[in-house]
Parts: sequence; structure tokens; C-alpha cells
Amino acid sequence: MEYKYEMHCHTGTVSLCAKTEPKELVKMYAGLGYSGLVLTDHYSPMTFWGRKLFRADEMAEFYLTAYRELKDHGGDDFTVLLGMELRHYATGNDYLIYGVEEDWLLKQPNMLRWGMKKRYEETQKAGYLLFQAHPYRPYIHRCAPDYIDGIEIWNGHTKKEANERAAAWAKETGKLIVSGGDCHALDDAHGGIVTQKPIKNNADLLDVLRSQDFTPIPIYKPEK
Repeated sequence: MEYKYEMHCHTGTVSLCAKTEPKELVKMYAGLGYSGLVLTDHYSPMTFWGRKLFRADEMAEFYLTAYRELKDHGGDDFTVLLGMELRHYATGNDYLIYGVEEDWLLKQPNMLRWGMKKRYEETQKAGYLLFQAHPYRPYIHRCAPDYIDGIEIWNGHTKKEANERAAAWAKETGKLIVSGGDCHALDDAHGGIVTQKPIKNNADLLDVLRSQDFTPIPIYKPEK
């Protein structure tokens, strides 16, 4: 049996650039035959400045609102896991973090202040995996390979040529790969991975990503 999981998606509840609400997101992906998703809302300056949130504890509690609602709507039959798309101050780069647990997030300082080395050290210490998202988009710079675990080689909001360059970079560096739709709305792109085993929790997810025992889903964008 095959299982499909979206690895990069956003809600309008947290990500200002998104339009889909948690209940709609679960309904949409379940209707497309997905078994679950990893919610990677933006943890970025825009997320918090626009809502006048500056204390780390307030930022974390707000960030978790969409995930908690999404998990309630997912129930027992649709896996919902917490991830993150992190962007620091003074950069256009985005990083996907997989394996994130609520308790860990609530204990962190303002992660917007982290630099490349600190980000990698902290995620490694927690046992998480860190991927550079869409590394060949305009105005984005490739991270030093020593400070990431993997590379997003398929992204639904990135041109085919840029995705192909990301795949080539992953092959060149020997980094892990992942695919994601980068979904922001109901009629947006859908991607992710296909596995032969169900993913029920973060431990399952990290095992699948580390083993690379999956097939990336070619980006699917529905007709409008």
C-alpha cells in the first residue's frame, strides 16, 4: 500500500501570504488521497511583526495555533505533524525543519536571531532535520552544505529549471532530498512524498527522510 504526505504547506491562520484555513487544508488533502501532511507555516519576521508579537513565548504560542487546530481536524485517520519554514532577520533564505515538537518550540528564544551555524547546531541537538527550501529562487543564496541536512528539490512555487538545479546540487553534495507543494491556497500546487509505510509521528517521518525510502511527488497544480 502507498501513502502520500505533503511536506510543505501553509495556513492563512499563521502565514500572512497564505489563504487556506486549517479545516479546509485537511479536507483538501484528504480529498486528494493524501494520508497526512507536515505543516510548515512561516516563522519569519513578517509573521510576527505584522501582528505585533515580539516576545519569544508569545511568538511560539501564536505559531502553534494553526497546527493545533489542524491536528484537531485531522483526527485519527489523517496524520498532521508540526514542521517549520524558518527565515532569519536580514535574509531571503528559507529553511524547512522536520521533527519539530511543541515542547521544544516553546522553550526556544527568538529564532529569528539565529544565524547559519546556530540554526544547524540547535536543530542537530534536538535530533531534527534541516533542509534549505527552494534554493534556486531569485534573491536566494545557497547555504553552505555543512550547515544543512538536505535540499528541497521539488517546490510547487518554483520554476522547473530552478527545481532541476536544486536536484543537481543535492546530487553533487550528497544531501538528503525532499519534495513539497508549498501550498498557500485551495487551488495551489500539491507535492510531497509517497511511502510504502505509514507515517504516524515525527519519529516515523525522520526515519523516512533519513533513509530516503520514498518517492518524490511531481508537482501537481490543478487547472483553474
